[in-house]
Amino acid sequence: MRDIAIFSGSAHVELAEEICQYLSVPLLPSRTSRFANDCLEVQLQANCRERDVYLIQPLVPPVQDNLVELLLLLDAARGASAARTTVVMPHYAYARSDKKDAPRISIGGRLVADLLSTAGAGRVLTMTLHSPQVHGFFSVPVDHLHALRELAAHFQPNDLSNTVVVSPDLGNAKAATAFARILGVPVAAGAKQRFSDDKVVITDIIGDVRGRDVIVLDDEIAKGSTILELLDRLRERDVGQIRVACTHGLFSSGALDKLQAQDDVLEVVCTNTVPIGKDKHVPKLTVLSIAPALAEAIRRIHNGESVSSLFH
Repeated sequence: MRDIAIFSGSAHVELAEEICQYLSVPLLPSRTSRFANDCLEVQLQANCRERDVYLIQPLVPPVQDNLVELLLLLDAARGASAARTTVVMPHYAYARSDKKDAPRISIGGRLVADLLSTAGAGRVLTMTLHSPQVHGFFSVPVDHLHALRELAAHFQPNDLSNTVVVSPDLGNAKAATAFARILGVPVAAGAKQRFSDDKVVITDIIGDVRGRDVIVLDDEIAKGSTILELLDRLRERDVGQIRVACTHGLFSSGALDKLQAQDDVLEVVCTNTVPIGKDKHVPKLTVLSIAPALAEAIRRIHNGESVSSLFH
């Protein structure tokens, strides 16, 4: 591949290195330093002039530091006369701030999208946004991938004859339906109400789950409040084996330990869109790599080929 330059922020260097291995290109060096007044400075330590530059940085904790670092990377690439700059953002944390559901609150998902384009992003490559409308917050082209194929490939070797896919809420039901279609199984969904960041109530399960094995599918797991509430409702319906799957395994506030402690949960599956710390390595956790999918999308973007065909 000619005229391509790939850099990584500090959020998830391991994923960036894996993507570069699939593309057979080097991960170019960059430097991020912090001044005494807590301001960041970024330097791209390789030539960018008239090159296709890709900046790999998921927005993961510490989100604000990683966001500012990404903005500075974009500004550095623009100042270095990059021909085109693409942000590869496997996880867009501010996608959850996608609506005004209370007076006088900001819509962070739209604001951060504006910041990225203002800083110099010409295109964004991301994966499994929290809601479809977030795609429309960006004023630059967005290639929005999903990890349903990778997750489905993990479960397909199992006996799925008595399995149902369950979405924790109706907002994720479309993705759950597509996932169930790949697996050839039925789908159900929870009727969820969210009262705060960690207060969730699921009042009912829409669909037939009684006596069936269950694969719970969500876009991300942070504190795990929704999943734990859903497990209680599923147990009331005497389901069989339970497996939990998501794209973004954030696992904050001890969520993974709580899921690990559930005797009827056989497995928790996520992808490596966000870094999974070594301290979060537990027997029930399986982490799938989405580096091949992101690498193929980068190759197609660089060569002017269709990215949408990755979904077929």
